Amino acid sequence: MVIGASPDPSRYSYMAIEMLRQYQHPVVAIGKKTGDVSDVTISKEKTAEKDIDTITLYINPTFQKDYYDYILGLQPKRIIFNPGTENPELYELAEKAGIKAQEACTLVLLRTGQY
Repeated sequence: MVIGASPDPSRYSYMAIEMLRQYQHPVVAIGKKTGDVSDVTISKEKTAEKDIDTITLYINPTFQKDYYDYILGLQPKRIIFNPGTENPELYELAEKAGIKAQEACTLVLLRTGQY
């Protein structure tokens, strides 16, 4: 799942969605604006999802607060805090909930086979 998804090709979230799809990962995208990236439609709604492996964040910590309950409620296996999204508070909440929290770049993880 990509939170902070953007239909703007110059944004890293857009590039992450494209690359995740190139690597055959299923993607659910949530953003401020609707649109499409590859074969993924961006929703403005916090959709009910099951079996989310990874949430990759592209929103700054101020906006993340609105997503705390949603993110933790999805019970993903991992949250990736991309550069600029680092958030010690959410990191700690995730770890306490048994969710692996990782400060990394999704694009680099994919390219280096560490995703």
